[in-house]
Amino acid sequence: MGIVFTKLHGLGNDYHFIDTEKYPVADPPELSRRMSHRHLGAGSDGIILVMPGEQHEFKMRIFNADGSEAETCGNGIRCFAKYVYERGMTDKTAFTIETLAGPNRVVLTTDNGKVVAVRSNMGQPKFDRAEIPMLGAPGRVVEESISLDDGRVFQITCANIGNPHAVVFVDDATKINLTDIGPRIENHPSFPKRTNVEFVNFLDRDNMVMRIWERGSGITMASGSGSCGSALAAMITDRVNRRVNVHLVYGALTIEWAEDGCVYQEGPATEAYTGEWPA
Repeated sequence: MGIVFTKLHGLGNDYHFIDTEKYPVADPPELSRRMSHRHLGAGSDGIILVMPGEQHEFKMRIFNADGSEAETCGNGIRCFAKYVYERGMTDKTAFTIETLAGPNRVVLTTDNGKVVAVRSNMGQPKFDRAEIPMLGAPGRVVEESISLDDGRVFQITCANIGNPHAVVFVDDATKINLTDIGPRIENHPSFPKRTNVEFVNFLDRDNMVMRIWERGSGITMASGSGSCGSALAAMITDRVNRRVNVHLVYGALTIEWAEDGCVYQEGPATEAYTGEWPA
């Protein structure tokens, strides 16, 4: 018997979800590389393992398309919440999911037993260079010049919201050549654990546009943590308000840096299909 999986996406950021209690996965990195391939596999940005938690209800492990493991995933969190609720694995509309980045509290909006939106607590952000992590002198990385291997220079602002983000403010994020610039910044020697890379432009103080080159997956249609990282970079440089809509390819997420110091992201989660991967 093969592995039954379900594909879900958050605004186009898609993952294959596997209940490991029913279908144990011996080698998650290799499985993710094979399943995620857009032409030779089922096609996704990675796989997410649904597991019992150690201190909370559930635990989530995220493997990117290249097999690397991610600390957290904002879109994945929302999809995870939809997956477990709609399958009767919990009847709660508020619960906690364990990730490598720490516990993530989710609150579900439901309609006739279906999850239509999820608000998740991504925790408190970090800005110090060592916490990104990024090499160099202590302090925040705010519109700092970084030279690429081809001589081009970009200004980056960094944040960590469970995983690292390097944000570049541009005139039009939709016109950036992500496949050219993204991997050069992702793999820059200044980032010992690599980094997610976001390009951002602004519509007004309540709305911004973001495109992402995701660490380990390349171009993705959306990113919850990337939206948080981008919003935080815009907030600490006073470009937007503390609650902002981040516009992505297929819709928008709402990001709030609340008075309690935590960052919250809210948006939809959509189920695409269920299939079986051969053993």
